[in-house]
Amino acid sequence: MNKIEVRLADWQKDNADIRRIRESVFIAEQNVPPELEWDADDNIAVHFLAFEGDYAIGTARLLQDGQIGRVSVLKDWRGLKVGDALMQAAIAEAQNRDLRQQKLTAQVHATAFYERLGFKVVSEEFLEAGLPHVDMVRDSQ
Repeated sequence: MNKIEVRLADWQKDNADIRRIRESVFIAEQNVPPELEWDADDNIAVHFLAFEGDYAIGTARLLQDGQIGRVSVLKDWRGLKVGDALMQAAIAEAQNRDLRQQKLTAQVHATAFYERLGFKVVSEEFLEAGLPHVDMVRDSQ
C-alpha cells in the first residue's frame, strides 16, 4: 500500500472523485437519499481528498462556521487511518482560518473515532437521513 496523502480539493475540478466517494459511502451503502446528500454548502465548502497514489479514496468538507462533514472513506480503505488523515487536515485548516471550535454531526457508531480526535458529544441522539446521529464539538487549544 502506498502512503495516504490528503490535499485540499476543488469542488469544480475534483467533483467526479468527491461524488464517486460520497455516492458509494452515503447513497449506496447507507441509503441516504441523494437529495439529502447534495446541498448548496458544497459550492462554498473547503473540500479535502485523501489519495493512495493517484486514486481518491476518501473525502471530507469544512464549512465557514467550523462544521466538518461528509467524512467518507471507501470501504476497502477503512481501518487504515484514512479518516484520521482527513480529519487532521480539516482540523488544521479550520485552525488556519481561526475557527477555534470545530463542530460535526456524527453517526452514533462513529463517536469513539471523533472522541479520539478531541470531539465531545453535546446533544441527545437524533435521526438524520434515517440514521442515528449526535452533535459533537472540539475546542482548539
